[in-house]
Amino acid sequence: MSDFNKDDYLKDLPDVDSLNGENASGTAGGSHEQNAPTTAGGQSDAAASGADQPHHEASDADKVGSAAPSDAKPATAADGNKQAAQSAQADAQHASADAADNGKDGDADHDKDGSLTPLGQAKKEAAEYLEALQRERAEFINYRNRMNKEREQSRQYGIVDVLTSLLPALDDIDRIREHGQMDDSFKAVATKIDKTFAKFGVEKFGEKGEDFDPTKHEAVLQKPDPEAKKETVDTVVEAGYRIGERVVRAARVVVSMPQS
Repeated sequence: MSDFNKDDYLKDLPDVDSLNGENASGTAGGSHEQNAPTTAGGQSDAAASGADQPHHEASDADKVGSAAPSDAKPATAADGNKQAAQSAQADAQHASADAADNGKDGDADHDKDGSLTPLGQAKKEAAEYLEALQRERAEFINYRNRMNKEREQSRQYGIVDVLTSLLPALDDIDRIREHGQMDDSFKAVATKIDKTFAKFGVEKFGEKGEDFDPTKHEAVLQKPDPEAKKETVDTVVEAGYRIGERVVRAARVVVSMPQS
């Protein structure tokens, strides 16, 4: 058994001051540990309440969203009426603007000093060109009509010349036909001649018994007739010919006249 040393035992014992410091630090540590769960719990409760609040806000938003479609139809109708009114107003504004522009066209053609602007000068030249074109067109139409008329007259002159040169032969054919001395072959030739002249517009006139007309008849002899009430054609000496309204040769006839 070893010897007990009192001094060594007392040296190993802790001081009173150090023991008091350790107790104070332990107490502070315990208080912090007790407060920590409480703080964490508070934060968790706050987080939970914060998580619940967006849920309520989302439900409110859903309610608003569900209520919005019910009001969409009236709003759409009102918007359509508003757009129609705006379009009508815009059309009226465009129409008034166009009318104002048309009214200002006359002013746009002249400067403040009264001289023509380039636009006004261009309009003036266009009007002059149009007038000249219309005048030239009218002159051309008149020229074309005049040439057609002259061409037709030249054609008639040629027919008249041929007819005039053949009048003696035609008169002989009429005399032979009148006396019945024409055979079938000669009659066929005479018929072809008549058809040929008719093709060129030559008309033969002068018949016995028709009224005497000094514009188309030439009286070679006048014969009093007690039964005649007016001047009539008694005998056709030579038939007359005309082309249209032009008399190539008047019919030479014997006229029966009343005795009075």
